[in-house]
Amino acid sequence: MNVGIIGGGTMGSGIAQVAATSGCKVKLYDTNQDALDKAKAALEKILSRLIVKGRIDNDEKLRIQGNISYVDSLKDLADSNLTIEAIIENLEIKKKVFSELESYVSEDCIIASNTSSLSIASIAASLEKPERCIGIHFFNPAPLMKLVEVIPAIQTSQSVLDKSIETISNWKKVVAVAKDTPGFIVNRVARPFYGEALRIYEEGLADFATIDYSLKTIGGFRMGPFELMDFIGNDVNYTVTETVFTAFYFDPRYKPAFTQKRFSEAGYLGRKSGKGYYDYSEGAIKPEPTKDSELAEQIFNRVLVMLINEAADALFLNIASAEDIDNAMTKGVNYPKGLLAWADEKGIDWCVSKLDELYNEYHEDRYRCSPLLRKLNRENKTFFSEEVS
Repeated sequence: MNVGIIGGGTMGSGIAQVAATSGCKVKLYDTNQDALDKAKAALEKILSRLIVKGRIDNDEKLRIQGNISYVDSLKDLADSNLTIEAIIENLEIKKKVFSELESYVSEDCIIASNTSSLSIASIAASLEKPERCIGIHFFNPAPLMKLVEVIPAIQTSQSVLDKSIETISNWKKVVAVAKDTPGFIVNRVARPFYGEALRIYEEGLADFATIDYSLKTIGGFRMGPFELMDFIGNDVNYTVTETVFTAFYFDPRYKPAFTQKRFSEAGYLGRKSGKGYYDYSEGAIKPEPTKDSELAEQIFNRVLVMLINEAADALFLNIASAEDIDNAMTKGVNYPKGLLAWADEKGIDWCVSKLDELYNEYHEDRYRCSPLLRKLNRENKTFFSEEVS
């Protein structure tokens, strides 16, 4: 298979590595020669490191490198069977690139976007043959993260969806099929991990370190929400939050936090700027959390039940299957458990009770309980006891 990748940044070069490792002939396109040179150098470094770790040998390294060529003209992607765009999250720019690309590739070439939050239907509308367009969303770093969200637009043909799932599965990735709605699965369901943590901080219940400690110690999350926002970049995370909030017609469940907005405005972007919720300068001492087991439990339960509620609503609204939702969160953002399985473990009655407690305290629509949770509770069922809809 011939694969064209548009965008030589971290994500584009990562996807190119995945496709090339699976035996595809890949052309990595970027208008910036410096970006292409950096992508080539980065691949050399990554593959050399894999040799040192004993994961591959030198022959495999040369095979992967030989499968990738670096091009600076969109016309060079003309022989592609599949193209995946991984450029700036700007709808108009993506539409312009897709429209031009379509004039070069064959009629049966699949044209995919790696967007994390933009409408696939809107992107597809820029094409003469919108049925060939689909979302194929990798997670960073693409070679390591197992999950890929595949998002058909309302225009996407069944054959394009089937071929995309087959291709990504052959690349040894776990596919989760998602409806074309804001944030798809992961960026929608994960919002409370950040949003509720920020809300807890803004209420003065705990500081950044204590909230992170609670989620890691009790919940088993690899990183706390503030560590993770610093890792992602506060500007990036805030933009996604704002995009999802706007796209959902300002549903209060997705409301951004002023704390994150101010940190972004101040240039406190996290690791990449040297300062975020934590100080990453040389010699900086990370603050100690308050190790109060009762407080930690309270923080963890509040964030968890909000995550479960979001996952339940995604299932209720047919965004994805229960299996795909749980796979998305464990394989896409390394959650210790699938949220729907976690709900079954905690008890559906526990979930409903906790959400109602929050709603009764705040009387905000943010804390409304998913109708599906109420239905399961009323019928004494669980998410995985039988098929639910």
